[in-house]
Amino acid sequence: MLFGKHINKYYKKYGILLFIGAVVLLLVDFISIYVPRLFGEMVDDFSYGFMNRKGLMDFIITFLLLVGVMYIGRMMWRVFLFGTSRSIQYDLRKQLFDHAMTLDQPYYQENKVGAIMTYFSNDVEVIRQSFGRALLLLLDGLFLSGIVIVRMFRMNVMLTLVSIIPLSCLGVVAFFIIKRMRMKFRLRQDSFEAMNDFTQESFSGIQVIKAFVRETKEAMLFKEKSDDFYNKHMDFVREMVKVQIVISTFISLTFITIILFGAYFAISNPMNFSVGNLTEFTSLFGMLTWPVMAITQFANLRSQSLASYSRVAEFLDSKPLLVDGDEEVELKGNITFNNLTFAYPDEPEQYVLKDIKFSMKAGESIGIIGRTGSGKTTLVDLLLRLYNIERDMIYVEGKDIMDISISSLREQIAYVPQDNFLYSTTIKDNIAFGAKKLTDEEIMESAKLADIYDNVIDFTHGFDTVLGERGVTVSGGQKQRISIARALAKDAPILIFDDSVSAVDTNTEETILQNLKRIRKNKTTIIIAHRISTVRNLDKVVLLDKGQLVDVGTHEELLSRTELYKELVQRQTLERKVSGDA
Repeated sequence: MLFGKHINKYYKKYGILLFIGAVVLLLVDFISIYVPRLFGEMVDDFSYGFMNRKGLMDFIITFLLLVGVMYIGRMMWRVFLFGTSRSIQYDLRKQLFDHAMTLDQPYYQENKVGAIMTYFSNDVEVIRQSFGRALLLLLDGLFLSGIVIVRMFRMNVMLTLVSIIPLSCLGVVAFFIIKRMRMKFRLRQDSFEAMNDFTQESFSGIQVIKAFVRETKEAMLFKEKSDDFYNKHMDFVREMVKVQIVISTFISLTFITIILFGAYFAISNPMNFSVGNLTEFTSLFGMLTWPVMAITQFANLRSQSLASYSRVAEFLDSKPLLVDGDEEVELKGNITFNNLTFAYPDEPEQYVLKDIKFSMKAGESIGIIGRTGSGKTTLVDLLLRLYNIERDMIYVEGKDIMDISISSLREQIAYVPQDNFLYSTTIKDNIAFGAKKLTDEEIMESAKLADIYDNVIDFTHGFDTVLGERGVTVSGGQKQRISIARALAKDAPILIFDDSVSAVDTNTEETILQNLKRIRKNKTTIIIAHRISTVRNLDKVVLLDKGQLVDVGTHEELLSRTELYKELVQRQTLERKVSGDA
């Protein structure tokens, strides 16, 4: 059982089901106490010659009735306790995923995906057990031990004391061992997280590993991670084994003592403590060993659950850094950058953009160009509100971007990122991902505009072709064009291309740009590019260098007055001649 702000709400939501399961469990425990008494009475009847055919039939019927009720009861509490724990596991995973969607870019830059995945798998599974198995162990251990001890005291006080004193010592010894188990379980979980993260990253970068012939080296690194997890897991298992050895030793010694003392009492004073009583008493002690083990296992499971809960709570307590606005705005494309200066949160002294000042009007096509590291992607990231900025630095439709609702802003912007991420689903679903509802004809039209339609229909399953993870089953150019089709299908007032035609040839690039010019009239289009050919026919070109604005104008204007732009044009023209594309 866990007690924390992220968990307590599930007790309220599923409290009735858990309560019913607990009541049924306790009823089964209460009924089970009569089974040893039934056998004890049968032994005495045989011993004293009172057993006859009718008595034997009564015994069998009563025994079968008790077993039947206990069987039904055990089915019921399993459904209510274990079934409810599965529902809580589902809700908790959904809570984690929903929270993950609220976290912003900086969080995922600092925390690796593989590590986060351990919260959803291993840690949630441990927490689930705290609602099912742990609740069973706690209630069963406390209640069953209580009624068994009461019955044992009524039968023989001295023999009961001989039984429970060693078990009490057992609890003290187990307490100190379990404290160590909690620490070792936390170390085990952290090691599992590191191994899981390494594995996920290796599979994601398998092409790079093979390209650089790093299979052996990566296998050795994985062995190190795996060995570390194995060693920490075995440390934890050793502590568990210690607990089991201590329990088994105490129980075995106590059982031998009960047989010796009980036999003495049965022989010396059979009227007060008969052979049947000894049979019942040993059966009760056998029942008592389970509650002792249950309480010990509960303490062990609780220590694991608390360790996992602390990790999950740390994740759920993490807050998005983005400051959200509350104003809704209808985007048309009127955007003003007013002395925009920005540094990433982890390097506040290292400015990526400095004093950027220019405007774009609704319906304009804007090209952003510059050498690598000039701040082009950062500029559009800020327009997408992936980071916080100072007030009065970006205005959208005359409103400070920090006052605008982030969801309202992003819903009206279509974006094609550099990495062209595709999902492991059909091409049709990938294209329709950003739009609320599209017909097959609209999906195909978007594919035609992105010049990917002819490639897709050549596939065996056409638009129903299922892509591999991250789109590995198609080429880089095809991935890029499917991403473009996805953005075009959204038909947003503002469209942003972040170096999104770099993987296609110049003829395909020209086709896409001509389609954009035709369908994007009166809508704002922003294209980040490295190639001059991509931006030369746009309404306005923004030239950045080392985070600063160099110039803004048409291709011809920049070519006539800006040395850096001339240099870029001359260099790319020469490269095209050398490669034979000119």
